[in-house]
Amino acid sequence: MPSYSNPLVPRPDPDALVAQLQAEKEQAARGKLRIYFGSNAGVGKTWAMLAAAQRERQSGRRVLVGLVETHGRAETEQQLNGMDQLPRRAVVYQGRQLTEFDLDAALAAHPDVLLLDELAHSNVAGSRHPKRWQDVLELLDAGIEVWTTMNVQHLESLNDVVSGIVGIQVHETVPDHIFDDANEVIVVDIPPEELLKRLKAGKVYPLEQAERASHNFFRLGNLLALRELALRRTADRVDEDMRDYRRERAIGEVWPTRERLMVGIGGRAGDDALVRQVARLARRLEAEWLVVYVDAPERQHLPKHAQASMLKTLALAARLGADTATIPGAGVAQALVGFARERNASHLVLARVARTGWKWWSRSLPEQITRLDPGLDVLVLSVPVNKKESTLRPRVEHQRPVAWKGYLGVTLACFAATGLAELLLQVFAPANIVMLFLLVVVLSALRWGRGPGAWAALLSVLLFDFYFVPPLNSFNVNDTQYVFTFFLMLGVALICGQLMARLRHEARVAAERERRAAALARLARDLSGALTQAQVTNIALTTMSGVFDAQTALLLPDAEEQLHVQAGSDAPVNASIARWAMEHGQMAGQGTDTLAAAPALYVPLMAPVRSRGVLVLLLRTPQRLHVPEEHRLLDACASQIALALERVHFVEVAQQTQVAMEGERMRNTLLSAVSHDLRTPLTSILGAAQTALPHAPPGLLADMLGQIRNQAQSLQQLVDNLLAMARLQQGGVHLQRDWIPVDELVGSALAQMRERLAQHPVRTALPADLPLLQVDAVLMERVLVNLLDNAVKYTPAGTPITISAQVDGSNCLVVLQDDGPGLPPHMPADQLFAPFTRGVTESSISGMGLGLALAQRIVQAHGGSLTASAASPAADVPGTAFTICLPVLPQPRLDE
Repeated sequence: MPSYSNPLVPRPDPDALVAQLQAEKEQAARGKLRIYFGSNAGVGKTWAMLAAAQRERQSGRRVLVGLVETHGRAETEQQLNGMDQLPRRAVVYQGRQLTEFDLDAALAAHPDVLLLDELAHSNVAGSRHPKRWQDVLELLDAGIEVWTTMNVQHLESLNDVVSGIVGIQVHETVPDHIFDDANEVIVVDIPPEELLKRLKAGKVYPLEQAERASHNFFRLGNLLALRELALRRTADRVDEDMRDYRRERAIGEVWPTRERLMVGIGGRAGDDALVRQVARLARRLEAEWLVVYVDAPERQHLPKHAQASMLKTLALAARLGADTATIPGAGVAQALVGFARERNASHLVLARVARTGWKWWSRSLPEQITRLDPGLDVLVLSVPVNKKESTLRPRVEHQRPVAWKGYLGVTLACFAATGLAELLLQVFAPANIVMLFLLVVVLSALRWGRGPGAWAALLSVLLFDFYFVPPLNSFNVNDTQYVFTFFLMLGVALICGQLMARLRHEARVAAERERRAAALARLARDLSGALTQAQVTNIALTTMSGVFDAQTALLLPDAEEQLHVQAGSDAPVNASIARWAMEHGQMAGQGTDTLAAAPALYVPLMAPVRSRGVLVLLLRTPQRLHVPEEHRLLDACASQIALALERVHFVEVAQQTQVAMEGERMRNTLLSAVSHDLRTPLTSILGAAQTALPHAPPGLLADMLGQIRNQAQSLQQLVDNLLAMARLQQGGVHLQRDWIPVDELVGSALAQMRERLAQHPVRTALPADLPLLQVDAVLMERVLVNLLDNAVKYTPAGTPITISAQVDGSNCLVVLQDDGPGLPPHMPADQLFAPFTRGVTESSISGMGLGLALAQRIVQAHGGSLTASAASPAADVPGTAFTICLPVLPQPRLDE
C-alpha cells in the first residue's frame, strides 16, 4: 500500500473510486469479451480459441460454438469434436442460399461461453445487424461471455496503414473501442517463416489458392510489417491498462515499461532547440514524448516576451507530434515529478541552465527533481541559447517588470498600520501590536503577491523597531531579546506572505479551470435541449461571444454545400477563408499558419460524419488563444456545436424519411384497394368483349368490340402492375425460381402481346446454345411484357422491334430494341425507372409510369440489372435499347 503521507503520492480520487465501483457493477451484469488477436490468417487464432474452449468444457462450463470457420483445416476441425454447435440460419441473398450466425438462437440458449469466429465479418443484407461485432455487443449486453478472433488489418484505425503496406484495401473493419474495451486480448503469433511453410503445405488455404496468396498478400515483407503492427497495438493496449491500474491504486512510482520522454520548458530562448533535439531523440527511440510547462507562483510575473516564447514552443512541439500540457503547481520540481508519475514518463528532459547571481548556493532544478524522486531518470541536455533573446533572469530589471504599484501600496499600508498601532499602544502592550503588522503582511501578499509580501514583512519589522522598541525613533536596541523578536517576526511574516502568495496563485488557477469547465458544461446543457438549427445557432453565437469576448459569426452549408451566414452573426466574414477551413478541416485566419493576416479566426465545425459549418471569432484580445487551455476549450466548444448541428440534421432527415414512408405506405394501400376494386368489373368487361367479338358481324360493331377488348387488356395490365408494385413495396419479392430457357420466356411474352404487337414486326435473335436461367418465370415474363408494351406505346405503327440475347462472361444479356423516337432528351436514362415517371408528361398515351419501375425491381431481385440506352449512339440512329443482365449460374445436370 502506498504511503499517503507523502505529498507527491496522490490519494485516490473519491469520484474516480465511485465511478470505478459503478463501472464494476455494470460490468458484473455484462458478459466478458475475449479476443484472439493475430497478424493475419493462418497463425492459429481459431485453433487456440477452440483448444481453450475444450479446457473450459472439461472444467464444467457450458460452451457453445456459435459459428466457427475451419476453412477445411483438419487440425481445426478436430478441435470441434465433442462440442455443442449452434445450427446456422439459412438466408437467401440474390438467389443464393447462404448460412449465417443465428443470433436469436444464441440468446435463447444463453451458454456460459459462446464461440463466434471472425469478429469483422459483415452479415448478409436483411440481418438484424450489418456487422458481426454488433451481434457480439448484443450478446454481451445479455450477459453471455463471447470468445472471438480478428486480425490486425481489421482494426479501423490501422486500415489505411495496412492498405498502404500490402496494397489491398480491407473493407471489413472493427471500431477500435471494441478492441480496447475487451476484457482480455490474447495474441496468437508465429514467425513469418513458419507461416509461409504452413501456407505451402496447404494448412492455411488449398494449394491452388495458397500459390496465388504467396505471390500477393503473403509476402515476407507484408507478414513482418503486419506482425509488428499487431504486437505494437497489443502493447499500446497493455500500456493503457497498466496506467489505469496505477491510477486506480494511486501508485506514485514510475514503472519504466516503455520509453516515454517528458520535456520541461520554462519560456527560455533555448526551448525551441531543446524540443527539436528531443523530437529527433524520440523518433530514433520510437518513443512517445510530451512537453510540459509548469505555471508556478514564481513564474507569475514573467515578461510578455517569455510567455510568448513559451506558447510558441508548445505550438512547435504539437506540430512535431508531441502531447503538450500546461500544469499548475506550487513548485516547478514538485509539479514535474507529479506529472511524470501520472503519465508514467521514463525520462525527464531538461535544458542545462547556468547558475548566476544569488542562485549559486541553491539546488538546481535537476538536483531538486532527483532528490524528490531518485528513481526518475533526468536527462540534462546542452542547447544553444541566443544571448540577445536572453533567458529569464530576475536580476535584470527590464526582463521582469517591477510591480511598483504593489510596493507602493504595501508601503502605504505599513505606515497606516504604524499610525493605528500608535493609537492602540495606549491600550495594549507593544508585543500585542505585532499581530497588526502580521495581518498587513498577510493581506499584502494576498493582494499583490510574493515580492510585495516580502517587502511588507521587512518594512513592518523596521517600523516596529523604529517606533515601538526603546530607544524610540531609533534602530538601536537596548534589550537583546528584541533581536530575537525581530528575527522571529520577520520569519513568520515571510512564511505567511509566501503561503498567501501561493494560495493566491492556486486560487487563480482554480478559478480559470472552473470558468472553462462551467462554460463548456453550460454550452453542452443548452445544446442538448436545442431542437432546430436556428436554436443551435443562437446558443452557439451567444455562448461563444461571452466565453471568448469576441464578435462571432456562424456559416452553415445548404443542400448545394454553399455556406451562408446565419442570423445573429455580428463578425465580418471572408467567404473564401471560411470555404477553405471547411473543406480542409483546419483552422485559418488570425493566429494560425494559414492566412494569418486575416482579422478573424475561422474554426471548422468537425462532426463524426462531416464538417457541419464554420465558426468565425473576431477576438478583442487575440492573445488569449495562445494559452493552450483556452485553445483546448475552443476545440471542445466547436466539437459540441458540430455534434449538435449533426444531431439536428439527422433528426430532420429522420422526420422527412418518416413522412415519406407514411406517404408511400398510404399510396400503396390506396393503389392496392383501387386495383382490387377495378379487377372484378374489368375482368367481366374483357370476358364479355372477347366472347361477343367472334359472333359480331363485320363492321362498326366488330370494331367497337375490338377497341373495348384492347383497352380492357391495357387497363388490366395497368391494374396488374399496380398490384405487383404494391406487393413489392410492402413485402418484397418472393421468387419461385426454376430453370427456364431464354427462348421460352421470350415466346411466352410474345404470345401474351400478340394482339398488341399486330402492327409491329418482331424479330428475334436467340442462339440455340444459350444457357438456362434460374428465374421466376411468371415475373420475368412480366418484365418482357412491360418492355414490349412500352415499345408499342412509344413507337409508330410499322416500326420493327428486335429481341436478341447473348452470353457475356458470367452474365446473359437480353436486349429489346426498337426504332422509335429514342430516349427523352430532357430526362436521364436512370430516371425512366422511377415509379410514376413517364417519358412524355402530358400526352394521349395511356399509362401511369409503373411498367419500367416494376421491371427493374424484378430484375434486381434476381441479382441482375436493367438499363436503357440509345439504340446506336455512334451512328446517331433513333431508337431505344433496354438491356436485361442476368447472372448465369452453374448449369444443372440432366438428371436434375
